[in-house]
This record gives sequence, structure tokens and C-alpha cells, in this order.
Amino acid sequence: MIQKKICMLGAFAVGKTSLVTRFVQSIFSDKYLTTVGVKIDKKPIKLGDVDVTLVLWDLEGNDTLARLQMSYLRGASGYLLVVDGTRPGTLDTAINLQKKVDEFFGKEVPFVLLLNKNDLTSEWSLGDAEIEELAGERWTVIKTSAKTGEGVEKAFLTLTQMIVGE
Repeated sequence: MIQKKICMLGAFAVGKTSLVTRFVQSIFSDKYLTTVGVKIDKKPIKLGDVDVTLVLWDLEGNDTLARLQMSYLRGASGYLLVVDGTRPGTLDTAINLQKKVDEFFGKEVPFVLLLNKNDLTSEWSLGDAEIEELAGERWTVIKTSAKTGEGVEKAFLTLTQMIVGE
């Protein structure tokens, strides 16, 4: 059994906790609960012939990575960078967080950009051009909805495949 640490990063209220809850427990709640510090969950998955336990670190939302949060990243095998499609500023935050993580590790760490709240596309403020530009930079981009479950399992499995190399 392989164990891999995955961190959830993004601005406040982008849906990091809801995505983890949807993935681990297959439920969604409309109640907004602010994460203080970090919340840790585990989920065993099977990736081909390999059993992997994902240790999911749901970090509190922040526009910058504070010194304390950087310590939470130690030992991470990868991360999910979450953006709220209805709030374009959260994409800028995500891009800045990604740069800070690269600086912290001194190397590229596998990550997937999640464009969350895909159930609210009529309210989205992100343009296709912005999304295509990131994909053109070889970013893996997946549209998700913690509410409907769309893309959630795919996001976690994609990152796990990137980490394990399958």
C-alpha cells in the first residue's frame, strides 16, 4: 500500500472542503464552513494494480501562502489548485500560489487546476481564452462541481496518476 499526501490550495470559499467531502464521503452540503488551519482526510483508492491511500490536506483558503502554511506542504506528493469559476480573482490567486509552491519546493510538483462550481456556468466570469492559455502552458485543467460531483473523482485520480506515474 502506497500512501501519498495531497494538499488542497486556493483562495477562500472556492470549494476545497466541499471537493474533499464529495470525494471522500460522496456528499455535498450547502453550509459554508471556513477551514481554520488544516483538515486532514484519508481515502484509499485502487489505481490499476496499485493500492494507494490518499492523505488529503485541506488547507485554509488564503490569497498568499503564509509561513505556517508552507510547512503544511512539506512531504506533499502533489496538490489540487482550486478556482471558483464565478470569481475571476481566484484564478489570479491560484496562479500566484502555484508560483509560490514551485519556489518553496525548488522544483515542479505535480498539480491539477480545478475550475470548480461548474454547476453555475451561467454565472462564470472566467473566459475560455484564459483557460486555454493555462492548458497551453501544459497545465492539467479539469472542470468540477462539488455539488453535482462532476469531475471530482477524475480530478483526484488524474493527480494520483501523475504522482504514481501510471
